[in-house]
This record gives sequence, C-alpha cells and structure tokens, in this order.
Amino acid sequence: MRIIRGSHKGKILRPPANLPVRPTTDMAKEGIFNVIEHNWEMEGLNVLDLFAGTGNISFEFCSRGVGHVTAIDQNPRCAEWVQQAAQKLGFSNLTVIRHDVFVFLNTHTQRYDIIFADPPFDLASLPTLPDLVFSHCLLHPGGWFILEHPEAYNFASHPRFVAHKIYGRVHFTLFAELESASE
Repeated sequence: MRIIRGSHKGKILRPPANLPVRPTTDMAKEGIFNVIEHNWEMEGLNVLDLFAGTGNISFEFCSRGVGHVTAIDQNPRCAEWVQQAAQKLGFSNLTVIRHDVFVFLNTHTQRYDIIFADPPFDLASLPTLPDLVFSHCLLHPGGWFILEHPEAYNFASHPRFVAHKIYGRVHFTLFAELESASE
C-alpha cells in the first residue's frame, strides 16, 4: 500500500497481514482521487472515512492536505494500526475512532464535505448506506458521499446519484447532497 500524491507521495505502508481488510487498489485510488481533485479544492476539507480498514484512503486525503479526516473502523486492530501509522507519518489532521459505522452514523451530527465508505462487500446492509448518510444530513450542501462497492450493486436510480466510476474491478458510486440542503 502506498500514498500516491501529496506531502507523503511514494510512502510505502505495510499494515499487518492479519487485518480483516480489502484495501482499495492503487489504480482505483488514483482514479477516484483524480475525480475528487478535479471537483474539490483539497485544502481545508472535512472528510469522514467509514470502514477505514488500513487507513489507505484516510492517509491519501491527509497527504493531499485536507483540513481533517475522521476515520471510523470497528475492528480494534485496524483502528490501532491506523492510529499508529498516522502518528508515524505526522498526520495531526487525522482522528481515529473505533466504533460501529452504523451506530456512529445514527448518532453523529457533525457535517462533512466528503464521506468515503469502503464497506465489506458481503455486508448485507451495504445498500442502506446512502440513505443512512442522507437521512441524517451528514454532508454539507453540495457535499459528496463516495461508496466503494462490488459490481452487483447499481445505485443509478438513487435521487442523489451523481456518477458511477469503474477502475478495473473496483466500483465507486458518487452521490451528492443537494445544494439547497438546510444548514
């Protein structure tokens, strides 16, 4: 796993082999971050990384200069690894919270510019994530929810659907909060 761009470009990270994760491939990560950077000024963004796993996505956002990343993962080994790696990398703009993502989303009230979710692909409640994010108003107006998911899911009919991107075998669906959402 490597950081592709930013202040830590090229940095190789070696998470423990026993973590129960499926990290986003470098090709897919580079593709989705090209989309993000084409549409967003990274500096100052407030990002939520759900199912953070190895911290792959969180570290990429931090390296590219976002204001703050909150990384959520239920697995204690994942949360500990991300916390330790963030400290070694000097990412003071990353907060790691060990918590169940669904409980967190149902009780959290802070808003974000971008929410990224890379849930386990066999997670039965994966298709509920977009509605959960939007029903709790967790994005600023115009904010994005990016969901990494297997090919079997199609969210094109969702009212907040923006785009579907495919990089190799990796699928991302982008959703957006309405610009007129109440603050």
